[in-house]
Amino acid sequence: MTAPAAAEACPTCLDARTLARGDELLGALLPALLPWLTTRRWYAHAAGCLTRLTPVRSTVVHEDGSAVLLHTLLDAHHSSGARHRYQLLLGLRPAVPAALAPAVVGRAEGGRWAGWWLYEATEDPELMTALLHRLPAGHDSTAPGPRLTLTGAVPLTAAGTPRPLSAEQSNTSVAYGDRLLLKLVRQPAAGDHPETDTLRALTGHGYRGTARLAGWLHTEGPGLPATVLGVLTEYLPNEGDGWSLATAHAARCVTGSCPTVPATGGFTDDARALGAEVAALHTALAEVFGHHPTTGQRVTDQVARMRRRLRETVREVPGLEPYTGRVLRLYDDYAAVAERGGAPASQRIHGDLHLGQVLRTPDGWKIIDFEGEPSRPLAERTLPEPALRDVAGMLRSFDYAAQEALDRVRVTAVPDGPVRPLHRARRGYAWAVRNRRAFIAGYASAGGLDPRVHPVLLRALEADKAVYEARYEAEHRPDRLAVPLAALTRLTSGR
Repeated sequence: MTAPAAAEACPTCLDARTLARGDELLGALLPALLPWLTTRRWYAHAAGCLTRLTPVRSTVVHEDGSAVLLHTLLDAHHSSGARHRYQLLLGLRPAVPAALAPAVVGRAEGGRWAGWWLYEATEDPELMTALLHRLPAGHDSTAPGPRLTLTGAVPLTAAGTPRPLSAEQSNTSVAYGDRLLLKLVRQPAAGDHPETDTLRALTGHGYRGTARLAGWLHTEGPGLPATVLGVLTEYLPNEGDGWSLATAHAARCVTGSCPTVPATGGFTDDARALGAEVAALHTALAEVFGHHPTTGQRVTDQVARMRRRLRETVREVPGLEPYTGRVLRLYDDYAAVAERGGAPASQRIHGDLHLGQVLRTPDGWKIIDFEGEPSRPLAERTLPEPALRDVAGMLRSFDYAAQEALDRVRVTAVPDGPVRPLHRARRGYAWAVRNRRAFIAGYASAGGLDPRVHPVLLRALEADKAVYEARYEAEHRPDRLAVPLAALTRLTSGR
């Protein structure tokens, strides 16, 4: 077996062989590890040239004669001055089974595992089983390294055979049968973690619209601040996430084959039910974390953060410049309405709500992933915000789903037939409008806040979300930049 060729990597300005002095475990692995690290989906590609890697701690979690599980934290320093901490779970074997061949990183160049194969351990059922059963707090608690604290909501005895989930984003998830799910935080930060904090509260509250918290993986021992490394929840069997289901419906509608009449579209019942579930989530969050009255200072701080994001994004995305004045006026309108007492209270929210963060299960919609927007500082993600910020995020997601459907139809060269390209675009827009309205109606029907009563705030929050999207698209998918810019055109023109 030969080591796989590395995908196109972020540029580096260093030689891996000079790194990790004093780190006996990691030093011999870095020559293979470095080019692999910079090709990961969760690697900070926009941070500039990688100039230095600093090992923080490496711990052997499991070792026998045929396999090793190594847990590693390391800091990557970049030419921009940015520093990112990464969590790695690495497997080592003298010979790798064929099933693990796609996970191979390379070979150790010396040290205690000289010549052994290095690979991504989340692909190895044996090692991921060892991780779950060797780390609970109280097992060899004097040794340094990660710990797993359990809530008892879902017992470890329920865990089945582990398997990694294919959608790799900013984290890596491993399902244990159909009962438990472990989400590893690839860029962990010290301090309270929004997801463990929120899920612990919702589990205690009895809210059933999300997965119960079974435990969390965290740092333990001297020399490291308390840091959440992973979140263990119950696994939610499902029919698919909202994004895949919505885009499939939208694609059928834009080609003229909606499963129901065009006046209603094929997803509106789902959108309405989803709106009601999001409202129920906000009610539960307010009950456990409380409401925060809208004061002048709170509004000033919120608008200041929105203005700052806009200024920073315009520097990165020049195409946003023509919208700046009109977007700022939307923010000013919100501040003016709030000063007259027209803004609702703030509270704990989801913080990064979109169609990809919801699952349709036999028991209805379930809401997942409470980390908040990854680009925001950790301390900012738990600040009280208007609940309509989550609503705005979901409304933007319906726009994206319609555009994704149009793109799929275009790429697959579906014959025009009776639906020509211009008509497809109109159908896509109409699909998004119908489902945005259905979601809002469902949210209002749940007895909480009615978004239609606060159009100024909702418009400002949608614009803020579109600004966030513009920066993301410019960095990762320049061909999609037109989507948030079109939303800003609509929002700033009053449509």
